[in-house]
Amino acid sequence: MVKNGIKEKLNELEQIASWFEKQKDVDVEEGLKRVKDGAVLIKDLKERLREVENEFSEIKKGLDG
Repeated sequence: MVKNGIKEKLNELEQIASWFEKQKDVDVEEGLKRVKDGAVLIKDLKERLREVENEFSEIKKGLDG
């Protein structure tokens, strides 16, 4: 039932951000790959958070109704 992975995806984003912070001279190709990976993670997280918000709304409707 749980599609979660929110925590794991946030950890992956943190690792990408940390990689950039640690670089003195960023390899452009590697940097581009990581930016693309981060964009996919953000898209997935936004979608999952919308799903979670909808689930909470449905629960609230059930309690209020």
